[in-house]
Amino acid sequence: MCESEVDRDTKLLESQGLDLDALCGEDAEGARVKVVCVAPDMKASLRELDAVTRDQVVMVRVDEQTSRTLDAWVETGAVRSRSEAAALFIREGLKVRAEELERLRDALREVEDAKRRLREKARAVLGDDRPE
Repeated sequence: MCESEVDRDTKLLESQGLDLDALCGEDAEGARVKVVCVAPDMKASLRELDAVTRDQVVMVRVDEQTSRTLDAWVETGAVRSRSEAAALFIREGLKVRAEELERLRDALREVEDAKRRLREKARAVLGDDRPE
């Protein structure tokens, strides 16, 4: 989000009586609170989901309440199946947590780089010039 969008959104929230600085402060345990703006409907997400081939299978166990909630979404006709509902909400959740996921990916790249350097040093110490 560019800075002008942030300024616009901050002003909009303030006009509604919400103090973004206070909301984004730290909680009692010192953790930062994340404010997320979610689109009022999921039409665009459903269109995105329909536009891609969903050929990857992910097995997941859910509690009874989550299962009933997925069934309710199917009953409304908004989605065709539990699978589609689950795919939609997984996609939406990943969008909301994209920033955290990118930080984790960065950390994973650092770990992989460190492993590569370790292997290179081990080969140099052992005089092993075989390719990886």
